[in-house]
Formats: sequence, structure tokens, C-alpha cells
Amino acid sequence: MQNGLLVHKHLIVRAEAVKPPMEEKFLTQWLKDFIESINMKVLMGPYVKYHNVPGNRGITGAAIIETSHIVMHVWDEVNPALMQFDVYSCGEFEVEDICKKIKKDFDITKIEYKFLNRETGLVDISGGLLKYNH
Repeated sequence: MQNGLLVHKHLIVRAEAVKPPMEEKFLTQWLKDFIESINMKVLMGPYVKYHNVPGNRGITGAAIIETSHIVMHVWDEVNPALMQFDVYSCGEFEVEDICKKIKKDFDITKIEYKFLNRETGLVDISGGLLKYNH
């Protein structure tokens, strides 16, 4: 909250992961830890399911948080794996902290992101492309 008012921030991340999450138990715990690390609270979930259908194989995890939601989709058939990650919250969070955590935990080679203020429309606060050497 800013000055006692809710904020409406939406981070949209597209990342390429060398070590993507593939196990339901692991991603469930990761989401719980992640939510705590950004000072948010779980209301429901996380709900995680691995989908093993060729061409659309991968894992999805979602959690309802006190201030909105967090969702991750991973397609692991490609190399590096494709990860799509959304954090929407009426509370404050730091984009840099989230990108660093994803990079560390999943051995990311590239992150693209958009950070939107959805308070009065879809105002682009920032965006970027981060590449990492291996």
C-alpha cells in the first residue's frame, strides 16, 4: 500500500530456464517460499499440476494471495525451458528481487519483463531484457 491506499502492480515475466521446476511438490513449496519472500500471504493454494501431453508438456502453479495472485507456467520440452510468470498485487514488491530469485533458483539464461501499474489503466512502469552467460 502507498500512503494507506492500495496499489495495483502487475509483473509479467518471460524467462528461459536451464533448470525449470518439473515436480509438483517442489513447485508447491517454491511458491510458498516465494510468496513469503516478497512479504505476501497465501489465501488459497498453491495449486500445482504437471501436464504430460506432448507439445504442451510442463507444470503450472497458481496461488491466491491476500493482495491478488501469482501464476507460473513452464513448458519443459524446449531447451532452455520456457517459463511464464505473473505477479499481480495490491501490495508493493520489487521487480529486481523477483528477477534475481527466479534467476538463482531456475538457472535462467534470459528474462524479459513488463511491469505495469493497473491503477488507472495499463501504464507501463518499466520493462527490460536481462541475459546471462553460462
